[in-house]
Amino acid sequence: MKRSAENILASYIDALHPIIYINHFDFKVIDAAIAHVGQGAKCVEFNNALGLVDFKTKSPMKGCSLEEFLKLTMDDGFEQQTFLILKDVHRELDNPKVIAYLKRIAENNLYNENYSATIFIISEVTVIPRELENYITIFDIPLPTIDEIRGIIRAFITDMEIEVDADTIDEIALSFKGLNEFQIRQILTLAYQDGGCITRGDKALILKEKEQFIKKSGMLEIVNFSESIEDIGGLENLKDWLYRKAFIFRELDKAIKFGVDVPKGIMIIGMPGCGKSLTAKATASLFEIPLVRLDVGRLLGKYVGESEENMRNALKLSEAISPCVLWIDEIEKAFAGVGGEGGGNDVTTRLFGQFLTWMQEKENTVFIVATANDISRLPPEFLRKGRFDELFFVDLPNGTERRKILEIHLKKRKKWNENIDSIALIKETEGYNGADLEAVVKDTIERAFIEGRTTITTADLIRSIKDTKSISCTLKDKIASIQKTVEKIDIKPASLEDKKEKEPDPSQAYVKAAKAKAEPNPLRACAEAAAEAAKVIAEPGVKTAASVTSAKRGLYADMFGVLMKEQKGKQQ
Repeated sequence: MKRSAENILASYIDALHPIIYINHFDFKVIDAAIAHVGQGAKCVEFNNALGLVDFKTKSPMKGCSLEEFLKLTMDDGFEQQTFLILKDVHRELDNPKVIAYLKRIAENNLYNENYSATIFIISEVTVIPRELENYITIFDIPLPTIDEIRGIIRAFITDMEIEVDADTIDEIALSFKGLNEFQIRQILTLAYQDGGCITRGDKALILKEKEQFIKKSGMLEIVNFSESIEDIGGLENLKDWLYRKAFIFRELDKAIKFGVDVPKGIMIIGMPGCGKSLTAKATASLFEIPLVRLDVGRLLGKYVGESEENMRNALKLSEAISPCVLWIDEIEKAFAGVGGEGGGNDVTTRLFGQFLTWMQEKENTVFIVATANDISRLPPEFLRKGRFDELFFVDLPNGTERRKILEIHLKKRKKWNENIDSIALIKETEGYNGADLEAVVKDTIERAFIEGRTTITTADLIRSIKDTKSISCTLKDKIASIQKTVEKIDIKPASLEDKKEKEPDPSQAYVKAAKAKAEPNPLRACAEAAAEAAKVIAEPGVKTAASVTSAKRGLYADMFGVLMKEQKGKQQ
């Protein structure tokens, strides 16, 4: 059974943790917790705006700086157990005298049996001076559990004297997961003001308000997208896997009750420009949840512990907006330098370890989509089972996928037509990735517009293909290296095995058509067969220099010969 926040706080005090840093914005909640664990203790509060204030009434008592406050109160611990409560003082923690006073109080608390003073620093911004790093304990107020959220909702609807059925409460509670009590009550009040009741429809409002928290933080980025799973050409193995997980996310409450584990996420490894980022967007679309992007570079700070605190807050924010897709693009670059020596590498290594621990232990509905080009730059422990639900490798698109990608981009621009020779295009685009193929389509359509044409042909596309250098040419060595590295690791292919397309064979079509005609007159059967075969010749992908008319004329004799030979064989 999990201990309450107050019990954990009390244990820190009893264990002589001299400075407890609480990263929180709601002073009222923290004051209540401190008052509960500090019954009998002297509580002395410093407010950065008012100086010394009365802890209970919040009335100003003496205007002073933090340095003056600490000098004034540092000996209180000799008289009785004392709590020094410092609010919003993070900007003062680079003052050498302030650091010296805090250190002296901390050392007295640790080593002097006749002294008892615990310092509480309460701020939304975590700043830990290097000199105090060993004395400070960071304390996080845990977010409400599902049962606690249900209790908050029930208390609210009781206060508002409205009725909400149990199923709606369960669904709404799941949407509130990741928010604190203050935020939950804010949104419930807003929903009640809008409609005078609480319904399932308020889940959209909850999501909208969650997005506000993300935007205000600046640590994560809300990604707007229009892409869907249908925009991915190929990658059928990956898409099938995502469809299964999407079903779980859509029925999340039922799935959890049934005992299904909440999906953790996937890592997509492979070639640049082959749809990894598109898949992240399509996943959010398929799951019908928001997409947020984590840029590790944004989290790096100049103070000791600031980067780690930023990572902690970013992960908390992702939990607050959950269920969501957390997208980390080119993750090998985000954690470059892990395991290396030097200050910058040490910070990156700590961030990496923090992220791994969170991934391993997380029980929330944040679905991670991590993409990587160069897997050799990732530490081996990142690929261990349990971090991600599955690892997929995205190779250069095969023939079937290239045709599908071209078709998607042409249809998106309303330029696809049945006369385009897809087989010829497959042959011409060997080694091209999805980005290359999109560039080909864009260039072709641009030329057609400039030349005043309303349609495009196979020849138009081939001309653009010739002018577009494929990634397999420009990054030949890098691609070979990626493929070689992936061969050594057990990673699922994102694509199905390629099914080679064969060109229709007109002569075989004639024979097949003729045999299908059960008529006594082989000449008539031959004529009808030739007509059937002419349709094959007219299909896209069949290469012939002759026109349909001349092909008919030339093949009548051939077909007649075939039929006569077969008939003669039967008579013998």
